[in-house]
Amino acid sequence: MAGSTVSRTAHFALHRTQLDVNGVALFGVPEPWIGALLPKRWARRAVTRNAIKRQIYTVSQSFEAQLPVAAHVVRLRAAFDRKQFVSASSDALKRAVRGELTALFQQAPP
Repeated sequence: MAGSTVSRTAHFALHRTQLDVNGVALFGVPEPWIGALLPKRWARRAVTRNAIKRQIYTVSQSFEAQLPVAAHVVRLRAAFDRKQFVSASSDALKRAVRGELTALFQQAPP
């Protein structure tokens, strides 16, 4: 979270920081690293958090070629309305999350 926010939507924020310290790579493989941060404050049920994490990792794979070699963290910053999305496995929630994540990664500068 030490990096800057490079993109945000209504429910998500994308943070980015470099993967090297003084020119030495932290990981052996020079590729983008993706992480997910979903606080219980915004997604109370574990099934909801896990479903959103799966969407984050799936959508990020399709944008991996466009992302620079850096650590990227997708942070949930607002709750999805439980009255509108009753079930964590509902198709409506999956579509809403996938749409926002696609917009989040498309807005991110290279």
